[in-house]
Amino acid sequence: MKFPSPNKNLLSNRRPDPQSRNPTPYSLPYSLFPIPYSLAPLMYPDPIRIHPPPGAAPVAMPTFAAIDIGSNSCRLKIARVVAHQLKSLHEDREVTRLGASVFESGLISPEAMAATLRALKRFQRAVQAHSVDRVRVVATAAMRDARNGAAFQAWVKAETGWDMEIISGLEEGRLIHRGVVSSEPGAAGRVLLIDLGGGSCEITLSERKRIVETISLPLGAVRLTEQFLTADPPGLEGLAQMRQLIHRELRRAHRRIQPAGVSLVIATSGTAAALAEASVAVLRAAGPPRKAARKSAGRAPVADIAPTPIVRKLAAKIAKLSLPERETLPGIGPRRAEIIVAGSQVFAELLETFALPGFRYSPLGLRDGILAQMLAETDTRASGHREFEHERWQSVLATARRYGVDPRHAEPVRAHALQLFRELKPLHALPAEYEDWLAAAAILRDTGKFINHQGHHRHTQYVISSSEIYGYTPVQRTIVSAIARYLGKSRPAPGDRAMRNIPPEEHANVHKAVVLIRLAEALNQDRASDVLRVAAKVYPKRVYLEIRPGRTGAELELWSLRKEAGYFREVFGRELFPTLA
Repeated sequence: MKFPSPNKNLLSNRRPDPQSRNPTPYSLPYSLFPIPYSLAPLMYPDPIRIHPPPGAAPVAMPTFAAIDIGSNSCRLKIARVVAHQLKSLHEDREVTRLGASVFESGLISPEAMAATLRALKRFQRAVQAHSVDRVRVVATAAMRDARNGAAFQAWVKAETGWDMEIISGLEEGRLIHRGVVSSEPGAAGRVLLIDLGGGSCEITLSERKRIVETISLPLGAVRLTEQFLTADPPGLEGLAQMRQLIHRELRRAHRRIQPAGVSLVIATSGTAAALAEASVAVLRAAGPPRKAARKSAGRAPVADIAPTPIVRKLAAKIAKLSLPERETLPGIGPRRAEIIVAGSQVFAELLETFALPGFRYSPLGLRDGILAQMLAETDTRASGHREFEHERWQSVLATARRYGVDPRHAEPVRAHALQLFRELKPLHALPAEYEDWLAAAAILRDTGKFINHQGHHRHTQYVISSSEIYGYTPVQRTIVSAIARYLGKSRPAPGDRAMRNIPPEEHANVHKAVVLIRLAEALNQDRASDVLRVAAKVYPKRVYLEIRPGRTGAELELWSLRKEAGYFREVFGRELFPTLA
């Protein structure tokens, strides 16, 4: 993300590394998208360019691959950017049941690991065959819960070279939302999205393609089957216990998500597809085929809407059948038949609890959201680019407000930090992404005071690294938290808690970013409205910071900057000379 500077002459374009990939573990829950904060300089970042200037040779459009390692199956989708849109090239899917043993014992079984790795190696051959420029691999509920998840991550890295990101349930819901609203017809209004996977169920309320609220529930079809449905056909006691849990979790969700005024309910995932196709069979048996039927990618025609009464009827019927009998039902294959009892019960209960008329199935899902986000990050002309940048920065502002920080008060430090980043670029040579990480650290640097003023820098590091901030992976949040952490007497050290989870190759960059934000804070010593102007001049052996005093002078700021000269010399090897212009 690029942030505007008070000096328009300092604007420049950022070109991110298309190969960068970072892991994403579970983060703390949060409240999504409060009312937008009218902070104009912070709202809309500068664009990233992948298109050439007039007269230049055309730039080859990139090819992306998204891999979703779910609790029930692994999915691959490869797409190329064509005319600023994604064109699908290849899809693949393999049922691996990674979560089956996790939800029973807390550990991924060796068999599930091996099956998943075989699927990933097959995916890798497809990725290589299509000359993919960037691959993103994400894992969901099973990996979030597995105690041996880190070992499996290391195995995947060793065998494929891919970094597996473990995303939270809320991030999963956000990416599914992005994938659906970017391509699904009719998703621009007030829409409820339901994604019932193997380990969790994400429910998202969307309005005008923006998330109003989202929640992730532990109601995955594989999870519930392993916990409650050990007999075949399912026993009455297990069914009753499962329904009680489903009812309790959905009541909790209904308190947060009020679907009044929803014009459309869209359901994704294999369970939704199976129920939609089974609904078609029921409707056909009851009368002539519906004209509203449509075809989804790679599947038989599905009804435009699977009505709630039909879904409830199917759920009741399926619960009484044995596995061989369930396999004969339309739309339910052998592997889906193993978990369809739990999935159908969740859908029936959810539709009735939220008083919904039914749902429409969409073949889009998490992998489509991953691809849409990669496109938005890369191509300024893509329709979702500006929306992605806006959502990411709004999440930073929302986190600041949640912990009692007024972004308007932090804005001068942010502005000075970005000005120093740009004017001292020949000196620090930081990667372009550090610009928005520095801006986020400047806004969030006082969030630790919400916990305690004493030692608030340490608390700030904990708050940032543990918060869910849209568009930032956990490693990126950890870097932001480290930049904001060292604004007191301490300096970054490799053994520090704040630095422990940062890749060693980034430690030197964190030191440089810390120096910049310390200088920006030194330029803002409790100033309410009189913001100083500063200009940086870089010479071979020294750096001058020329300060133009405001109405109240600049003696305190000058003293504070001189205190930073020693650390500046230690990091950059040059003398720092703050002077009055």
